[in-house]
Amino acid sequence: MGRLQRGWGIERLRWHADARAPVPEALARPAPPDGRGLASRGRELLAERHLRGGQIVAAQGRMIWTLGPETDPDGIALHRFGWLEDLAALGGPAARDLAWNWLRDWIARYGQGRGPGWAPDIVAARLSCLVAQAGWLSEGASPRADMPALLRSMTLQSRWLARHWRRAEAGPDQILCLVALLRAETALHGAPRQPARCAPMLGQAAARAIGPDGAIASRNPEALSELLGGLVEAAALLGSATTPAQREAMARAARLLRALRHADGGLARFHGGGRGTEGQPERALLGADVAPGPPPAGLCMGFARLAAGRSTVILDAAPPPSGPRAWAAHASTLAFEMTSGRRPLIVGCGAGAHHGPDWRRAGRATLSHSTLCLEGLSSARLGRGPEGTEPLTEGPREVLAHMTRADGVPRIEASHDAWRAGFGLTHDRRLGLGRGGQALVGEDLLTTLGPADERAFDAASRAGPDPGVAFTIRFHLHPDAECELDPKGRQARLRLRSGELWVLSHDGGARLALAPSVYLEKSQPRPVPTQQVVLSGRAMAYATLVRWSLLRSGDAVPTLRDLWRAKGDPA
Repeated sequence: MGRLQRGWGIERLRWHADARAPVPEALARPAPPDGRGLASRGRELLAERHLRGGQIVAAQGRMIWTLGPETDPDGIALHRFGWLEDLAALGGPAARDLAWNWLRDWIARYGQGRGPGWAPDIVAARLSCLVAQAGWLSEGASPRADMPALLRSMTLQSRWLARHWRRAEAGPDQILCLVALLRAETALHGAPRQPARCAPMLGQAAARAIGPDGAIASRNPEALSELLGGLVEAAALLGSATTPAQREAMARAARLLRALRHADGGLARFHGGGRGTEGQPERALLGADVAPGPPPAGLCMGFARLAAGRSTVILDAAPPPSGPRAWAAHASTLAFEMTSGRRPLIVGCGAGAHHGPDWRRAGRATLSHSTLCLEGLSSARLGRGPEGTEPLTEGPREVLAHMTRADGVPRIEASHDAWRAGFGLTHDRRLGLGRGGQALVGEDLLTTLGPADERAFDAASRAGPDPGVAFTIRFHLHPDAECELDPKGRQARLRLRSGELWVLSHDGGARLALAPSVYLEKSQPRPVPTQQVVLSGRAMAYATLVRWSLLRSGDAVPTLRDLWRAKGDPA
């Protein structure tokens, strides 16, 4: 206890010393806006409608910090200042006045280093937002504006982060803290304060966080893109001080990131990641200055990529992340996404964290991904972790994957054993992308692998009111895709806004139906309704095989509607 008190006392002395340090009178090197905010969310904020705990709360003139518990996930997220980016994206005097109102109140309440917003990763995110939007805040005349107070707060926060960035979780979080520190010091003082000291630490952190193959532990493609973007920006700020270790880590990440993009440029949406902020992956890849080349052989961060013609298919072919990164992992093993040209076709529901805790949990379930599910049970479970986190547990112990290419057709065969203990069944999925990208042929096999599995299957098939084990194979559709079933239930016709028509058919080993679904993406203020095609049946024997295919109908000549996204298209 005495040691903690001494540590707190030393920290307060340092804080008071920082408070007496000189503060810039203006930004020495303003940063351009990063384009992360959404005007649609800004309009909601201006209308005093706030999402807390998955519910819309009317502010009625109250400060946003008072609309719910300070320490719940939504309350803590406010201290990252994403709301500032949304108000800036909306723009206008009213949005600027509101931003200044909240900023000044935050400084008064929390600006002395107290409250839930003083973890290194939160301070880093907040500083990055302030640096990106300080130029917008200084535009025009607002009765609430107080640039000296803002510059003083940014100075104190940057000094605090310089002392505490090591407290962030080792790996990507420490990198993003160091990048935010470089960004803030450059904006405030014109250049990083100690580049010779910061550069080696950043290089070491990058070498640890980005594996020899370019992968990161979270297996989140969007997180990899954000990390690469941060390292690229840091290299530009450090200049010649950038270490070879950092540049090599950037090159590894860039080569892998290219393999995790679909034909439309969007990122594969797995393990908490979305499509990526508009233009961000392109800027990160361009800044990494790595010449394009053939994709890495085999799996890329646990994902298999099949590409032919104008089509891409990306399959999750590895166990979900474990350890500290399991809190955002999804039970998505053997789920796939498919994009044709500029139009996503088959997707997963996505990460629902921006839409509240219930959507976050729902988005992580196997039922929310385009894969097979047994008895409505996910291939992994949500556990209980520290500080209210819900790490993914009890996932598949063994995931096998093998990629081949024969006669110009890329193929992947993968399997996992998540349901073997409970049902005696292993799921094996085979995909092949043929006819120049115009045909995706799939097989889903449920099979036992020995006498012990057969006994487990026999027991499971007799446990319920109906014989056998129920399964579903789900194909979640992007909101751009319109679907109709044929009267016989053997085919689903999927039409994209580009005019392309795809036909999903099966061999009769299951029942085909159309069901509601949702599309969860942080670029959308609310879940977007969409549909899913479901193949359902019951495994009655030691081996159950369902064959299906997605075939593009017609000559597949791209139309003008396939060359860009129209205004209002879901991202």
